[in-house]
Amino acid sequence: MVSLLARLSLPGQRDPGTRTPANAPVLAAVATAAVTVLGLLGVGLASVVVQTLDPAGGMPVAGSARLSGRLWLLAQGGGLTLRSGPLVLAPLLLTLVVAWGLSSAGRGVVRACDLTVGRSLAAVVAAAVGTHTLLAVLVGLLVTTPGAQVDLVRSAIGSAVVALLAVGWGIARDSGLLDDLLDSAPEPVRPLLRAAASGLLTAVALGLLMVAVALAADAGGYAALSRSLGGSGAGAVGLLVLGVLLLPNAAAAAIGVAAGPGFAVGSGTLVSVHGVTLEAVPALPLLAALPDTQAVPLLAFASQVVPALAGLVAGATLGRRLGDDDGGSVVAGLWGVLSGVLLGLACGLLAWAAGGSLGDGALADVGAPPVATGLAVALQAGVAAAVAAAVTRWRALG
Repeated sequence: MVSLLARLSLPGQRDPGTRTPANAPVLAAVATAAVTVLGLLGVGLASVVVQTLDPAGGMPVAGSARLSGRLWLLAQGGGLTLRSGPLVLAPLLLTLVVAWGLSSAGRGVVRACDLTVGRSLAAVVAAAVGTHTLLAVLVGLLVTTPGAQVDLVRSAIGSAVVALLAVGWGIARDSGLLDDLLDSAPEPVRPLLRAAASGLLTAVALGLLMVAVALAADAGGYAALSRSLGGSGAGAVGLLVLGVLLLPNAAAAAIGVAAGPGFAVGSGTLVSVHGVTLEAVPALPLLAALPDTQAVPLLAFASQVVPALAGLVAGATLGRRLGDDDGGSVVAGLWGVLSGVLLGLACGLLAWAAGGSLGDGALADVGAPPVATGLAVALQAGVAAAVAAAVTRWRALG
C-alpha cells in the first residue's frame, strides 16, 4: 500500500519519477491514514466473519465496527469506561501489528522521497504522528456509546506515543540516521543492543512456552470454560482470537513468575514461586492456565531458569559481536553485566505495557509488577550474561 501511494502524483510535483522533500509530509499523512483505515477494515472484517458463525445471528455490522475500533484504541494504550469500571489492557499482538504498519509507512516515505536531511525527517514524523493521533480521536468519538465511553485523552496520548516510536524507528532505519547514531556511539553499544534484544526474544519465547504448557495441562478447563460462555461457534472463535491477541501479555506475566515477583489478576489472585492465591477471575479461557489449587505448580519452580537462560543468550551474543579492539574476557564480562541490566529494563517495560485494569475494585490491577520484575531479571540475567560473555570472548580470542 505504501509503495502504491508513493507512486501517486502529488500537488506541485514536476516529475512523476521524483519526490521533493516538500511533498514528504503529505505522503506521510496519507500513508499513516492508510494504515489506520486498512487496520480497522482488517479487524472489523475479522469481527464480522466471527459473528457469522453465531447461529443466532451474532452482533450487527455496526456493533462489529464499534468493537474493532475499541480494540484498535486499546492496542495503542487507550482506555474504555464500562459499567463494570475502567478497561485498560492493550492486546500486545495487535499493538505490534499497528507498530509494524506505521514503521513500514515511515520507511516507505523515506524511500520514495529519498530523505536524509534531519529537518525533512522531523517534518515527516510530525505529519505522521499528528495524522495518526487525529484519526485515533476521531475513531474514539465514533465508537463511544453510553455503555462504553472511550477515554479520548488517554487514547490520543497512547496513539501519539505509538506513532512516534514506530514511525521514528522506521525513518531512522531507512534514512541512515540510526546507523549514524550508532557509529558515533562507543564501539560496544551496537553489540550491547543486539545482546539485549536477543535476550528479550529468548525470555518472551520461553514465557510463551510456559503458557502453552500450562494450557495443555488444563485443556479440559479451557474447553469447559469456553462451553460455559455459550458454546456457539462465534463465541469459541472470538475467545480464541482474543486469547491469541493477549499471548504477549501472558508471556510477560510468565516472565514475572520466572523472575520471582509473579503476577496478579486483580487483588485476590496472585501467582508466584512464593505462593498462590486464587479467587474469582474474569471468564476468559486463556486464564485456564492459572493453577487449579493454592499449591505452587512445578512449572513455576522450573521457570526460574528463564532469566538465566535469557542472560546466557544475551552474553553469548555480546561476546561474539564485540570487535577486536573491545578488550578481553574480563571487559566482556563487565559489558555482559550491562547487557543483563538492559534486558531487565526491557522486561520491566514489557511488564508495564502488558499490564492494566479490567475494572474497579478487585480487578483494578492486572499483570506482573514492572519495577520488581525488571530488577529481578536484571540481577539474574546480569550474572549469567557476564559469565557467558566472558567465556565466549575468551574462546573467540583463542
